Amino acid sequence: MLTRRTFLSLAGAAGAVFPTIRLSAQRGGRGGSQTGPLPPSITALASMRDQAKPITNDERRARVERARRLMTENTLDAIVLTGGTSLNYFSGMRWGGSERLFAIVLPAKGEPFTVCPAFEEDRARELLATGPFASSDVRTWQEDESPFERVANGIKDRGVTSGRIGIEETTKFVFADSIASAAPAMRVTSATPVTAGCRMIKDTHEADLMRLACQVTLKAYEAVYHALSDGMTQNQVGSLISAAYGRLGFPGGASVQVGEYTALPHGSIQPQTIREGTIIMIDDGCTVEGYQSDLTRTFVLGKATDKMKKVFDIVHLAQAMALKTAKPGVALDAIDAAARKVIVDAGYGPGFKYFSHRLGHGIGMDGHEWPYLVKNNMFGWTKTLTLQPGMVFSDEPGIYIRGEFGVRLEDDMHITESGAELFTPQSPSIDAPF
Repeated sequence: MLTRRTFLSLAGAAGAVFPTIRLSAQRGGRGGSQTGPLPPSITALASMRDQAKPITNDERRARVERARRLMTENTLDAIVLTGGTSLNYFSGMRWGGSERLFAIVLPAKGEPFTVCPAFEEDRARELLATGPFASSDVRTWQEDESPFERVANGIKDRGVTSGRIGIEETTKFVFADSIASAAPAMRVTSATPVTAGCRMIKDTHEADLMRLACQVTLKAYEAVYHALSDGMTQNQVGSLISAAYGRLGFPGGASVQVGEYTALPHGSIQPQTIREGTIIMIDDGCTVEGYQSDLTRTFVLGKATDKMKKVFDIVHLAQAMALKTAKPGVALDAIDAAARKVIVDAGYGPGFKYFSHRLGHGIGMDGHEWPYLVKNNMFGWTKTLTLQPGMVFSDEPGIYIRGEFGVRLEDDMHITESGAELFTPQSPSIDAPF
């Protein structure tokens, strides 16, 4: 699927190849384009690619063993992984989704196996050979056969004839439903307590990759900040951000909102032009060895108004309060509540009126993943969760005043043994954001 992050990542990769950049409209369908050399602040950037160390197969094998322990705790006999980041997390394979089932099945006991379209067998074995499942059993199916029976029979061959099969949460319903039909003696349920249970706790290597991703993002944002000028469109600024990532050696990009559109948390497709004194919001990140960053900076080209400065300071304090409150054992919703209280007490309430979204989301191989910093936390299995060392979240309070402007500050927050840290320093002020 071509997501916003994927599209911007492709643009960022192009910036590493060409010494000039075409500053053209990426969305909105209007506006001209211009070609010229990159600004000095961007050409001064140097690649940081050699600082990223890939995840090893031994690390992936350890993840499989942790998944098996969680399967036992959650009374699951096997989990089914189809194309997506959980498949990549355990196997190192990148496999897109389609109407044809491709899956790796991890049983709680016994060897994993792969179910694959017969005409894809060579490609599957080639990819499997690079990861921890190089010797896994590959069960192929022809176009007129049922892949779901291959899943059921593979599990049965490992001595499981009844019990529970966990399905990774992004798997298509038709696949889960068809597996249930092919294995009527087994109950099909969610694998999320296992997949998210593994992925939401980052080890030192994962945290290092995410820290690097955040540092890269901050360097890209700062370089673009120094390249801004009156009359630039938000699309031109987005192109410069992608070029900055290209110079730094990683795919990435950002959404850019200007003026009144900063009051919309995820912005607008309307054409926007930067003028002296306008407020600007940059949001998104990059990918380092499969791990994401997600940062937001809000600042003004020129002189900010007193109201902009006041709102920025409130949001800054809310972000700092969330960081201060976060420590192992604290309830997830307490972090949101601490930041929200700062904003409401400052007159921007009640509830979600001005701070209109949750404080933060888990982040890792996906830009948004389990768990979430908000009351009720979406689904039942996480309601009793507390913060644990190794979790990483966005810490992103905001105040959005419709028709005027919005301010959001976002850094990625790592839960440590004794508290929490931000991977990047807080933005100092709206006039001097870096």
